[in-house]
Amino acid sequence: MTLDGLRLAATLLTVIPIRQKVYQIEVTRGVAGAAIAWSPLVGLVLGAVAAAVLYGASQVLGPLTGAVLAVAVLAALTRGLHLDGLADLADGLGSGRPAEQALEIMRNSDIGPFGVVTLMLTLLVQVAALAHAGPGRRGEAALIAAVVTGRLAIVWACRPGVPAARASGLGAMVAGTVRPAVAAALTAVGLAVAGVLATTGIASWTLPVAVAAGLLASLALAWHATRRLGGITGDVLGGIAETAATVCLLIAAAT
Repeated sequence: MTLDGLRLAATLLTVIPIRQKVYQIEVTRGVAGAAIAWSPLVGLVLGAVAAAVLYGASQVLGPLTGAVLAVAVLAALTRGLHLDGLADLADGLGSGRPAEQALEIMRNSDIGPFGVVTLMLTLLVQVAALAHAGPGRRGEAALIAAVVTGRLAIVWACRPGVPAARASGLGAMVAGTVRPAVAAALTAVGLAVAGVLATTGIASWTLPVAVAAGLLASLALAWHATRRLGGITGDVLGGIAETAATVCLLIAAAT
């Protein structure tokens, strides 16, 4: 998990650009794998920023507006990258076409009906869950946990044994680059922190359950996408990240 990996994770997962002339990052598979391993930490920072927006806006404008603004800020900080991947993945899988044709649909920059509906419903669920949780420790903790869980889902999708669907692109660069021990260790830390927050009353008791449920949902989607498409792509990674985050948020925000 090199510093080059951390810098690459920041530029892949946020609006922060790589200052190539300063850092001279050579993007190899090793650096790309390190970037994936660093992604939960980047998610923690993104989640904290969005949680601060949720709390502040909810105090002034109410829980619903606070939830909308928090989700909007999170989308802006990530350039909507994962949301775009989710929409493309929905179009590809929803088409019912063979793998090659489905991948071509996903490569197309246009968003089809499956993508539009999936995107709208996902954002509505995220906003509704946050609005239900409301301002206070439960909502903010749920949001941070959801963002981190989405990045943990990406880590698991890049373990050995999960192939890339294409010979080039982001999926080919990161497929199989994260050791299972690293994924397991990062997940254990996330579950342990969620458990401590729940037992101390800082967060809802559902928080560790939500993290686990989000990861299970992402593993199921990754398995289905790999079976249908032949492996992972950048869109698949984005789709499973949003799926894991949404499931986690939904359960963590529940009373």
